[in-house]
Amino acid sequence: MAAIFEPVERIDKVQLDGLALLKIVKHCHESLPQMVTGSLLGLANETGVLEVTHAFPFPDSADATPSNDEAGQDFQLEMMRMLREVNVDNNCVGWYQSMYLGSYSTSSFLENQLSYQTELSPNAVVLLYDPLQTSHGSIVLKCFRLKKSYIQSKLASSSDDIFEEIPVVLTNPGLGKALVHELKADTTFDCLDLSTNPYLEKHLEFLCSWVDDLSQEQHKFQYWARSNKRNRNKDSNAEAPNRLESLLITNQIRTYCTQMDKYAGSGFGKLFLASGVHQQDQVTASK
Repeated sequence: MAAIFEPVERIDKVQLDGLALLKIVKHCHESLPQMVTGSLLGLANETGVLEVTHAFPFPDSADATPSNDEAGQDFQLEMMRMLREVNVDNNCVGWYQSMYLGSYSTSSFLENQLSYQTELSPNAVVLLYDPLQTSHGSIVLKCFRLKKSYIQSKLASSSDDIFEEIPVVLTNPGLGKALVHELKADTTFDCLDLSTNPYLEKHLEFLCSWVDDLSQEQHKFQYWARSNKRNRNKDSNAEAPNRLESLLITNQIRTYCTQMDKYAGSGFGKLFLASGVHQQDQVTASK
């Protein structure tokens, strides 16, 4: 198992070093289209800030869960040893994962994060980086952890009871801006591109798929409810289906809707700007 750090208090902010961000971005972009994971190193200070100062990738065959993969454990231990020899922070504070258009809310993701917060530290976090959305001009980086109430009870009545997002602050944002400039296409006027169809179409495609999954989960529960009602006077060992999967799917659907709303809003702004320019050109031409 990787080195464990003792939390001072529950953290409320993550401070990400620019060099660590570049390592995460490099790993995620070079591995496309494969989604990858890695380890986050740093320390939680007394002010409730989790400082992430270094990151390294997991081997392709290694599991992100800290205790499930023996090869992954050996790799992490060796990396920790080498980093300690060169005076680099070697305290494991969480993990990172690449995502595609904001897709992350799955049972395996939940189980991995639960392992980190129960086996390493309650302050362990996961950083999610979206290389595709970042290539459109802004760094898409989110940080999550499981809520304390969910870890204690393993129960949730809504999708809001599972994950909580933690704000991320870059210690040297200049590197981040340079990174975005490097990842963007070489076209100077990309920011004025009025075409939103491909991006929204892909979101709608994923959204429809997750809605279908949610419908299937609801059908399972409805079938169980009907069966339970018919057999309530008989001995029945049928257990109610796990509703956690439905909550995770609901959380992912909400993420897609939020991203579509944000992107469509900026798209409308571009259209209104283009319309204003066009009207001004017509006025100028008529004079």
